Amino acid sequence: MSDSQPLFKRVAVIGLGLIGGSLAAAIRRNGLAGTVIGVDKRHEEPALGKQLGVIDEVAGSVEEAVTGADLVVLAVPVKATRDVLQKIRPVLSPDAILTDVGSTKTSFVNDVKAVFGELPANVIPGHPIAGSEKSGIRAANPELFANHKVILTPGDVVPEAQVRKLSALWEGCGATVLTMSVAYHDEVLAATSHLPHLIAFSLVDTLAGEDENLDIFRYAAGGFRDFTRIAASDPVMWHDIFLSNKDAVLRVIDHFSRDLDRLRSAIADQDSATLLQVFSRAKAAREHFSKMLSGQAYVTKNPQKQVTFRVQPGGPITGDIRVPGDKSISHRSIMLGALADGITEVKGFLEGEDSLATLQAFRDMGVTIEGPNHGYVRIHGVGIRGLQAPRGPLYLGNSGTAMRLFSGLLAAQSFDSELTGDESLSKRPMGRVADPLRAMGAIIETAEGGKPPLKIRGGQALTGIHYDMPVASAQVKSCLLLAGLYADGLTSVTEPAPTRDHTERMLEGFGYHVHRDSATASVAGGGQLTATEIDVPADISSAAFFLVAASISPESDLILRHVGMNPTRMGVVTILRKMGADIEVLDERIIGGEPVADLRVRSAELSGIDIPEDQVPLAIDEFPVLFIAAACAKGRTVLRGAEELRVKESDRIQVMADGLEALGVETTVTQDGIVIDGGQPIGQGRVNSHGDHRIAMAFSVASLRAGGEIEITDCANVATSFPGFVELACKTGLKVESDGPEGADE
Repeated sequence: MSDSQPLFKRVAVIGLGLIGGSLAAAIRRNGLAGTVIGVDKRHEEPALGKQLGVIDEVAGSVEEAVTGADLVVLAVPVKATRDVLQKIRPVLSPDAILTDVGSTKTSFVNDVKAVFGELPANVIPGHPIAGSEKSGIRAANPELFANHKVILTPGDVVPEAQVRKLSALWEGCGATVLTMSVAYHDEVLAATSHLPHLIAFSLVDTLAGEDENLDIFRYAAGGFRDFTRIAASDPVMWHDIFLSNKDAVLRVIDHFSRDLDRLRSAIADQDSATLLQVFSRAKAAREHFSKMLSGQAYVTKNPQKQVTFRVQPGGPITGDIRVPGDKSISHRSIMLGALADGITEVKGFLEGEDSLATLQAFRDMGVTIEGPNHGYVRIHGVGIRGLQAPRGPLYLGNSGTAMRLFSGLLAAQSFDSELTGDESLSKRPMGRVADPLRAMGAIIETAEGGKPPLKIRGGQALTGIHYDMPVASAQVKSCLLLAGLYADGLTSVTEPAPTRDHTERMLEGFGYHVHRDSATASVAGGGQLTATEIDVPADISSAAFFLVAASISPESDLILRHVGMNPTRMGVVTILRKMGADIEVLDERIIGGEPVADLRVRSAELSGIDIPEDQVPLAIDEFPVLFIAAACAKGRTVLRGAEELRVKESDRIQVMADGLEALGVETTVTQDGIVIDGGQPIGQGRVNSHGDHRIAMAFSVASLRAGGEIEITDCANVATSFPGFVELACKTGLKVESDGPEGADE
């Protein structure tokens, strides 16, 4: 939109209450329309609106307001919508966009169809998620929509250009625009808006009828006042909303009533376990979903918030740090702790989005989990057969590890389950676990191409199998071993090359024997897990970024504390040492069955190498930053046998090659690897991380040898594996700034 050309020539706002008046005021203030004309059944409101500067012109009738308008906004009570539509139909331009601001969308669409005989392509239902207990034109506030969400529910026939134009109007008012289907909107709003209002109205009405009503309200604490504030909202408006969204509201009321009855019974029966389970699950769910959705109040299928890293060329890397806990071990600690008998205590738990998604999924299956609180988690295990059916799909965020391990764990449960994830995870192949699980007797449905979501049929009896893995994968191995806990007989997995063995080690730590014979791991079904204590070591995959950073930046000297040194994860250290890196291992020790040490790394002259193929599975997650090391080394580095990199959060071979090319570094991509000639100057430029956290962090490290600023886009998922990355990186000497809502790691 240019200053000389507003988005719309003439906007008609029908209904000048709080929302209609605020929208009119925001459009005028932000120059989004040539003329804003208002009409209201209370004739004094438009006149006052013009006097207050809310609108430009007053219309004598609805028909007069709509004539010649290229945007018509209905801001009337839900029950008045059909009458207004009948008035505007004869005068509404076919080129005009017709939208509304109502809290229910099905009723609006039904009214439009009843009047127009169809849902015309120029109709875009809308709903701003903003409001106040105040009403009327005097409450109009042009800032009402700033930093709030607006949901649009366009039909399939609406031109994309029209949706973009209406979205631009709302964005011009300071709002963030989301889109979803009409039915989904009404279901979500019934749960998140309509039910809370109903409870508030009912609670205030109930307490007002108590004998001690005056004292109840006199001594009410702030929480009561905050919650019941919404009971001061417009009764007529909410009366209309509940009647128009009847079906969705009744479903969520019935669900809430059942859960409330359960809490009543728990209090009556002094059932402390149920109370603790519900309360801790609710507390954690609120914190978890607030974090996962980055402030979004409604679950959508829109992309996550956009975060961009801007990284300046840096100096030496120094300090004494501890990176976050190992993600692989954090996942498994929750899984096995939940299935154990007794209480498992975990220290050093990684509070990243992937690990938190795993934790939340077990809460959804009836497991009481306290925390996390600064890495401390307390899991009240339910036993190997104690999981309960979740109420809906289990959302696993960006975590391929969680989805593959959960599929094995859930294949033999008595209940049906569904595993979903974010846009990136929904593109990753799951046939590699679904196929062998089916061979064990599981019934699993996938989307086209073996992609998520996974729908798992409960009540299936599994039989142990022997499986020769075609590709080395710790996730596939772990999935089958977890399924083997429930299978009849022996389940054994042979891998073509060594992969991380955290599952085998941790099963032993929980008292469940795993037989290991060279490349084969086996478990017999029917055993039990016993609760234990776990101290999660720092993640070597996260440490890898700093190992490379200190190696390539002159005069660097960095200590990394309490790093996990599992032999199946040591590929990155082995490869860097072969390239000439100066990495010293200090204070080696065993904690909870896992080897741990401190690492000291100093700058060194790196040389290109042919990466040994036997090290590829042992460093599979660290290759993005190893590519940066190769670009800074003298000579040629060749990687082969790394097809697995193409099916990670992104095609890591191609995405890294594209990013290096954007910075002036030429590479040769092969089907199973890459060839990088080191010593080429790294320039400044813009790199797209494609939502892959490891790509984003790798190019942050590249800045240390760059000729200028590197801008890295789509970095929100850094929080999945390394919360606090930007802060810790800056502490060591990297010059990273994060642009985006709440930063990259909130």
